[in-house]
Amino acid sequence: METRTKITIALAVLLILIAGFVYGQDRAINPNQLPKAAKTFLFTNFKGVGIGSAVEDREIYGVDEYNVYLANGVKIEFDRNGNWKEVDGKHQKIPYNFIPVNIRNYVTRSFPQTFITQIKKGRWSYEAELSNGVEVEFDRNGNFTKIDD
Repeated sequence: METRTKITIALAVLLILIAGFVYGQDRAINPNQLPKAAKTFLFTNFKGVGIGSAVEDREIYGVDEYNVYLANGVKIEFDRNGNWKEVDGKHQKIPYNFIPVNIRNYVTRSFPQTFITQIKKGRWSYEAELSNGVEVEFDRNGNFTKIDD
């Protein structure tokens, strides 16, 4: 390969790395800058709990997601539109209002002495971690699919 071509390729790679470094960073934001859906979710489900910090995860094409850290230790991950993706109570009980009814009912019926400490919403499924360490998976309609303990 010609030296000039090698230099051109090396410069292109360097520019891509620099762009990724500059644009692919987390940035602290004021909670008022969160999307409306995220603010509504926080107000509805965590009313009275202060926001410790809000972070915007920026990619080269724009905001990828938001992470909100509450004063009580709970971490909530939102997509770029402000829809919740994950709520992690850090081993404490999380509110159930936003969790699909089928999931709430299954956990209450099948694991009466436990509570949900973390829930993740994927494209096609949900994963809930319980206070006893058991992970329970559901389809996108909230129907039980399997247990991972």
